Amino acid sequence: MDINTIKTQFPIFKNKINGKPLIYLDNANSSQKPKSVIDRLSKFYSKEFSNIGRSVHSLAVTATNRFEETRDLMREYINAKSREEIIFTKNATEAINLVASTYGDKFINSGDEILITELEHHANYVPWHFLRKKKGAVIKFAKSNDKGEVDIDEIKKLITNKTKIISITHLSNVTGFIMPVKKIVDLAREKKIPVLVDGCQGAPHLKIDMQELGCDFYAISCHKMYGPTGVGVLYAKKKWLDVLPPYQGGGGMIEEVKKDNITFPGSPTKFEAGTLQTAEVVGFSESIKFINDIGIKNIMEHEKEILEYGLEEIRKNNSVNIIGNPKNRGSIISFTIKGIHPHDIATILDEDGVAIRAGHHCCQILHEKMGISASARASLGIYNTKDDIDVLSDAIKKCNKIFNT
Repeated sequence: MDINTIKTQFPIFKNKINGKPLIYLDNANSSQKPKSVIDRLSKFYSKEFSNIGRSVHSLAVTATNRFEETRDLMREYINAKSREEIIFTKNATEAINLVASTYGDKFINSGDEILITELEHHANYVPWHFLRKKKGAVIKFAKSNDKGEVDIDEIKKLITNKTKIISITHLSNVTGFIMPVKKIVDLAREKKIPVLVDGCQGAPHLKIDMQELGCDFYAISCHKMYGPTGVGVLYAKKKWLDVLPPYQGGGGMIEEVKKDNITFPGSPTKFEAGTLQTAEVVGFSESIKFINDIGIKNIMEHEKEILEYGLEEIRKNNSVNIIGNPKNRGSIISFTIKGIHPHDIATILDEDGVAIRAGHHCCQILHEKMGISASARASLGIYNTKDDIDVLSDAIKKCNKIFNT
């Protein structure tokens, strides 16, 4: 696998940042897009565009077929049992909100418990908070340890006969901890508790198989998988989709409309109201093909190699504190530098063309647990190399010289 050749597929790397080559280490935020995705968007708009699922003219039929082909590719990519279990949303946040709203309205009442963890992104907490305010439900937080992990025993001890759903991240976007999802699902199944997995960081960096994981819901952010923005995927087991009500009402999601009653079709149609982000979904098909062509196992092995090198290099700098030290870790390194605010770190790194993220990464609860208000974060993608880590390391040393001399 020639990473430099793969990198040439991404037009953005031809650009210079402050006269320097772009070192893009903000992939947990959003990944860059290969030319095949960009070209597919252009082709769809210039040659195939129409609204889908409505008209019967040639363009409409072609557009609908292209859209549904992506659904089939996604079903195969995550090994869902049926294409009806794949719902397109505008992002992973909407996917989680869909579950919190529909499942919550139907199955969660006052005093019922929702179990999440201290690692969660706000997208996997705020929707449950809304439900807590609306229904009087209780949210329980499984504690993280000083390594940035959540032990399964922390989950186990919080489960009661009032637990109605467990909602967990697959891979922490701060510590990189890979949650033992299958073990948690097995534990939950014994109690007949459904499990939602926030797969925003899991889907781009891990092999995901819904039959192996066994979770009830899995939320995916396509723009983190080398795909377009404005697209998310909710995987949900058909048994839930058959009983959950529609999330939004409008055109395209009805079966029959009368003045005194409205009936709805099955999934995925009843959950995909209105005109969808058609071009972006079609473009996302090329993202799936891009990952499949390289092979997710090859991506995992490459990112693991760069991650281990990055951790080794950054730890050589005594002024740097890496956030968390989980045993099972994905391709994320969050850190602080003594005496330097993370936003200042990101600004200095940008002068050398190094793009990272600084802030609380939509994880204020975890940062508060760690005793910090913010951190800097370098996160990897398939196009990153050891040379990128060397530039990052040198830029960190530059920060020290500027602020700590």
